[in-house]
Amino acid sequence: MIRETTDTRQEQIKAAVLEIIAEEGLHNVSTRNLAKRIGLTEGAIFRHFKSKRDIIKGIMDDVARDLITPLRNIVLNPQKAEDKLFSYLCCNVKYLKEKRGITILLFSEATHLGDKELKDKLNQILSEQKQLIVKIINDGIAEGVWSKDIDPTDMAMLYMGVPITFNIEMVLNKHGLNVENFCSRMFTLLINTLRK
Repeated sequence: MIRETTDTRQEQIKAAVLEIIAEEGLHNVSTRNLAKRIGLTEGAIFRHFKSKRDIIKGIMDDVARDLITPLRNIVLNPQKAEDKLFSYLCCNVKYLKEKRGITILLFSEATHLGDKELKDKLNQILSEQKQLIVKIINDGIAEGVWSKDIDPTDMAMLYMGVPITFNIEMVLNKHGLNVENFCSRMFTLLINTLRK
């Protein structure tokens, strides 16, 4: 039997946490359920992570790497603001679809555990997303395609509701949610708000 590396096991554990949350709810995340899902003993889980908090911190680190970095790359791309906004929105939504359960985990655990480091990390992730949206909005205003009467910070706050809405839709329509259709519909709403 081939032994998996620590990195591979850590990825399996983090993925299993998100799957359990998405399929069974946050209250069903336990070492017993994790162990059963990935075929390890409960003790083996703690050889790869010291605590549940460390698993959550690892997932937050993944969000910074796997979501924020691609979003930042989209914003820094020299394409037009409308194209950036569409790419940004779809990248964000596709990530949430692939990592079902992530929003529930991040908000529930970071806000309810009273853990300052986790709250700060969550705040950093959300703040960076807002800053990136503000840059796209400012780019569109500078290009002359979007109204200069729009407050970029307010628009960024409005945008932040889109991923939350997507998560609600995913929870309510587990099998019938079309990501491309959702992206197109939300993009149209955002553009209609932004245009002169």
